[in-house]
Amino acid sequence: MLITPAYAQAAAGGDANSMLMSLLPFALIFVIMYFLILRPQQKKIKDHAELVKNIRRGDTVVTSGGLVGKVTKVVDDDQIEFEISDGVRVRQMRQMISGVRAKGEPAKEKADAKDETSAS
Repeated sequence: MLITPAYAQAAAGGDANSMLMSLLPFALIFVIMYFLILRPQQKKIKDHAELVKNIRRGDTVVTSGGLVGKVTKVVDDDQIEFEISDGVRVRQMRQMISGVRAKGEPAKEKADAKDETSAS
């Protein structure tokens, strides 16, 4: 026999410390994945939801399909209507907006700005 019975009995019974050390790399991998993959993805989703929620009339938007247009009407919480060319209006789901290129100014703010410049 190549191994003594006493040595074989000692190897069969593992202690809690060796089990903890074997699980430590898996826990470390999970922590690294959380900070490198999951957390940035959650932040990106949160930023996109905020962007979509703040779309208003006059904004220039880019859809996920690549269309660029100016928002003419906010239909409801799920849809917007934007103009991609003169007289061509398209309804789009808000979630399909990938970015806002230029924020539009509300009409009241433009009127106030004209009053301030004419008063000067």
